[in-house]
Amino acid sequence: MTLGNLAETIILWGVGLGTVFGFVANRCNFCTMGAVSDIVNMGDWGRMRAWLLAIAVAMIGTNGLAYLGYLDISRTSYTGNVFPWLAYVVGGMCFGIGMTLASGCGNKTLARIGSGNLKSLVVFVFFGFAAMTTMKGVLGIIRLKVLQAPMFTLVFDQGQTIPAVLGSIGGLDFKTMQLVVTGIISLALLAFVFKDGEFRKQFDNNLAGLLIGLVVIGGWYVTGHLGLAENPDTLELSYFGTNSHLAESMSFTGPIAYSVELLSYWSDTSKAMTFGIATTCGIAIGSFIYAMLSNSFRLEHFSSSEDMLRHIAGAMLMGFGGVTAAGCTIGQGLTGVSTLSMGSFLTFFSIISGAAITMKIQYYLLMHEA
Repeated sequence: MTLGNLAETIILWGVGLGTVFGFVANRCNFCTMGAVSDIVNMGDWGRMRAWLLAIAVAMIGTNGLAYLGYLDISRTSYTGNVFPWLAYVVGGMCFGIGMTLASGCGNKTLARIGSGNLKSLVVFVFFGFAAMTTMKGVLGIIRLKVLQAPMFTLVFDQGQTIPAVLGSIGGLDFKTMQLVVTGIISLALLAFVFKDGEFRKQFDNNLAGLLIGLVVIGGWYVTGHLGLAENPDTLELSYFGTNSHLAESMSFTGPIAYSVELLSYWSDTSKAMTFGIATTCGIAIGSFIYAMLSNSFRLEHFSSSEDMLRHIAGAMLMGFGGVTAAGCTIGQGLTGVSTLSMGSFLTFFSIISGAAITMKIQYYLLMHEA
């Protein structure tokens, strides 16, 4: 297989995995913002347990791939030795606030586009624009000069994953420690998820947690194993078909930004379709397929100018926060966490905190107006 064909194969896999993700997300109403909202407003943990189930499945599969030699976890964007803790906290909080204002995170935005939501199309554009300006433009100054400044950054010699930080405690080698940590965390998550009898009866939430987790594992296998080949220019093993030139799986902040960039510079031959961009397309396609099959496709629009401004503000916060925190609810809160990265766990909790606080404030204002 030529390298060009290899990249095309990775892209096709991205479309396929994204389509499964989008179909399931729409079919089962898998929504990370909705999971937080259910807890804050109704005390319902069903969708949060689905999210945690997806994390447990992805964690077991990801570290299983690593143990068997099908994935080098150290060669991902989540597991480096630099730990900009303030960026994780502030970026995660901004993302949590933003997704609440914009009625959903990146994956929900893409799924809603597929089901006819015109509001989400606007969110997509502003989300991608803010993410790109945070990567390469004016907002990047705040990210690089302040939030990722050396005084707010820790450095770990062996990487920031939990097994790497624990080292050889108890005389365990790294691979054994990786399995031990994976087992402890994933089993704890599974015990919490399935101890609830009501959740065990919820077919949709169980299906969503299982399949979304498997899609994340599939993404790691495709980019981290199938996409690994010798670069003829450097004669070194390289990852083909990804924007980061590292192993990737489901993540939507960067890919949405790169999607907007690709559409803006389509004739620029240096810009090309990648696994991440392909997954964004796939999610919209999968959601559209389900919407048509279920006769739920509906064109929706903003109810007022205030509604539009709120969604735009939320999209901008998500774009800035997602890049600053190096991921979104799926990128860090699921895919990143599956690598046992401490930064991903910190971002995960920061996103939830930002969303929960915003929902509480919205509820207070609503009651005050009433």
